[in-house]
Amino acid sequence: MRTLCSSTLIGEFFVIGFAGLVAMKDPDLSTSTVWTVSGIAMFLSLLLCGMVTRPGGVVLGWALQIALIASGFVVPTMFFMGAVFAALWWASVHYGRKIDEAKARFAEQAGSSTPDAA
Repeated sequence: MRTLCSSTLIGEFFVIGFAGLVAMKDPDLSTSTVWTVSGIAMFLSLLLCGMVTRPGGVVLGWALQIALIASGFVVPTMFFMGAVFAALWWASVHYGRKIDEAKARFAEQAGSSTPDAA
């Protein structure tokens, strides 16, 4: 699960950075505000890469997905991009857990099939 979720979060890191560049063109937003918010979101996406397998990591990932969708109120394209990344996040969590379960089963089968050396 960690690899799939981390890949999604790294993709979000870049999308958040590009959204910050687009948001800078809005005359109502100051550059410092845009980069403070974008920088915090980018930092959180990197931080979550290491926290995915810890308790609460997936929930924080969902919170980031909601924030990414909500950023569409500033950069309208982010409604679409946020939805795409939310779908990728769901797929990463869902299929990542299935892969982890399959790996555990295979490891258990491999461990039980080795002959005992007595």
